[in-house]
Amino acid sequence: MDARIKPIVMPKWGLSMAQGKVTGWLKQPGSPVAVGDEIVEVETDKIAGVVEAGDAGVLRRVLAEVNTVHAVKALIGVVADADVPDPEIDAYVASYVAPADVGEADAGGESPHRLVTTDSGTLRYAKRGEGGDEVVLIHGFGGDLDSWLFNIDALAARTTVYALDLPGHGQSTKAIADASGEGLRQALEGFMDALGIDRAHLIGHSMGGAIALRMARNHPERVASLSLISPAGLGPEIDAAYIDGFVAATSRRELKPLLERLFANPTLVNRHLVDEVLKYKRLDGVTEALGALAAAQFPAGQQRDILAGAVTAGGPRVLVIWGKEDSIIPAAHAAALSDRAHVEILPGAGHMAHMEQAARVNELILAHLAAARAHA
Repeated sequence: MDARIKPIVMPKWGLSMAQGKVTGWLKQPGSPVAVGDEIVEVETDKIAGVVEAGDAGVLRRVLAEVNTVHAVKALIGVVADADVPDPEIDAYVASYVAPADVGEADAGGESPHRLVTTDSGTLRYAKRGEGGDEVVLIHGFGGDLDSWLFNIDALAARTTVYALDLPGHGQSTKAIADASGEGLRQALEGFMDALGIDRAHLIGHSMGGAIALRMARNHPERVASLSLISPAGLGPEIDAAYIDGFVAATSRRELKPLLERLFANPTLVNRHLVDEVLKYKRLDGVTEALGALAAAQFPAGQQRDILAGAVTAGGPRVLVIWGKEDSIIPAAHAAALSDRAHVEILPGAGHMAHMEQAARVNELILAHLAAARAHA
């Protein structure tokens, strides 16, 4: 088969994704395609996203019609050089066999979602990849490990990645003994201790970024590098109306407009995402946990702890990524680390840049990890 023929397949975003729905083609048959071009919009049971081209050429076939559902790794289109004959494209499509998908219960013979007992309670986590450096993903306020569904596999191709649900979040214990930033840092430390992670690259989003900063300040020997995505802890301003509204929301009508504020493109928030968050919000103890976290860390509508001083000239290498359209924590806060970190401000992204521009964020983080490794 001609190596110049490249498949476009239904992506697998996250461990539990089994299928996706094509909601729109952004390129038409015959259009030139460059690496990184957005080709097709896909909706999953978590969120809507865009498939980017991994190869350059011409979009020669569109095989998946809009509003049709396909299994992950199914062939939905073909990119090839312009001079590849049509019969060869047809033969490729006819002979294509989708590779077997490794589902949640099959990865390594066990579920990738596991539980570990720590002094901060029972914490759920996922582990992906084998060998290489160890990476820990730390989500933000009201999130969980599934917020990394567009990132964890890309990072796990080169590292061993752990993503945890912090206390009060996801499927971890809902009771929080200490809701302060220091209490959450201790929870992260206990998680690393329980799994025997002596030193790791910490990647934190929003509140998770502040936790990572605290770990770097208190135990720099355990932090190989920091990647901070719209981190808390670099300035006092925060969207207090979002925090208070998220804690109080009890219905789809209340929750959906709040979640839309997390994204530059609010249409990425689909019904499934709202329902998943609402399901979490209705678990026993969640409202109390979120209320305690908000009171401890964002009193009077501002961030309590300013942690820019945690980053020192001789400390771990730091990458800061911020969505330019972040309406929750201002991207201007990145200036607090501009002289001690590599800062990237991404146009067209909001507070969830790692979801809205996952390919670019993954590229930046992998390059950062490689640089940290080279200078270790």
